[in-house]
Amino acid sequence: MGTKGRSSPRIVCCAIPIARAGSQGPLDHQSQAPRQLVPKGGWEASDVRLEAAASREALEEAGVRGTITRYVTTQQTPSTIYHFYELDVVTLDQDWLESNERRREWVDYAEAVRRLEWKAELAAGLRMSSLAPSR
Repeated sequence: MGTKGRSSPRIVCCAIPIARAGSQGPLDHQSQAPRQLVPKGGWEASDVRLEAAASREALEEAGVRGTITRYVTTQQTPSTIYHFYELDVVTLDQDWLESNERRREWVDYAEAVRRLEWKAELAAGLRMSSLAPSR
């Protein structure tokens, strides 16, 4: 079960914004729920492609503009299918759709993983990104 009344799992697209010069990805913080998240949200038919939804979420939630450069992975739970994409940051908006609800913070890879541990599928997606140390 776990689909909250839907007949199939929800499709969520996640952006892993990366500033290549600093090897960092910004995480956005929801003031209502003090947890760090990668920009993510539901795929909408108007997005057409999953990558477009990830890019849209990065802009709406973190004010990040850039180019999707890499598909990372898909993680599935009983209620949700998460698709992860790397987004190379080009610019950061000073004012964005959810800027009154979220703040943007740059962190290194180890800190990002630590902050995402509360949601295993998000941490797993980040661990499969190009930010992860070589094994």
